[in-house]
Amino acid sequence: METIRIQGVALEVERVAPGPHRSLAPIVFLHEGLGSVAMWRDWPREVCAATGRAGIVYSRRGYGRSDTVPDVRGAGRLAADYMHREAFEVLPELLAQLGIANPVLLGHSDGGSIALLHASRHPVRACIVMAPHVMVEEVSLRSIKQARSAYGAGLRERLMRFHCDVDTAFWQWNDVWLSPGFASFDIRPECRRICAPLLAIQGHDDGYGSMRQIEEIAPTQGSFAMEKLADCGHSPHRDQPELTRQRVTGFLAGRP
Repeated sequence: METIRIQGVALEVERVAPGPHRSLAPIVFLHEGLGSVAMWRDWPREVCAATGRAGIVYSRRGYGRSDTVPDVRGAGRLAADYMHREAFEVLPELLAQLGIANPVLLGHSDGGSIALLHASRHPVRACIVMAPHVMVEEVSLRSIKQARSAYGAGLRERLMRFHCDVDTAFWQWNDVWLSPGFASFDIRPECRRICAPLLAIQGHDDGYGSMRQIEEIAPTQGSFAMEKLADCGHSPHRDQPELTRQRVTGFLAGRP
């Protein structure tokens, strides 16, 4: 585990050692709205082993062991464009410091949205998203409101082992999603501009979004594949880890 400073903020970064194919583009894993390096558990390591690629896993500010956000429910509250800022400002600088020019991006939920946004402007070898958000749906808001209720009824305790400052991790995500300014979040125009090969995976039982979230990515230039998984909720890599890993490995096979 190491720390990399981006715009004065210390971010937790974990490197997964390269496999036998050191010339292949590494995979950068982008976590969900309540995720962190630790929340991925062993799945990135398994994916890297299956694909023969190196990996980079990091925690965004306020998550895991990265720097916290002072006054997260006041002056430090996330702005509605927080995913755009992560994709267009933080991630490019992180990749530059790591010496990575054309990564494979693999993002889950908010991390999937960040991956899509980054790929719409920057060169990537491939982009893989699991249960991304490309627009706001009522089903998403309903589940996030339910998470707010669950936070005081046991969810906080379950999340504490994944975050040094669990309250910051939770409230920065929950508050911005339920804010009036976030209601107009819609990155479908950016998705249309993605040229890199793209794989989108969604579970049929996802409580945070309908199949429209991947169907409406619809890039107009690059190749695009969708995988709709049965018996799978919002986290394909946790609900269907073997099948999801197989889909990722197959998608990346033969790509530079």
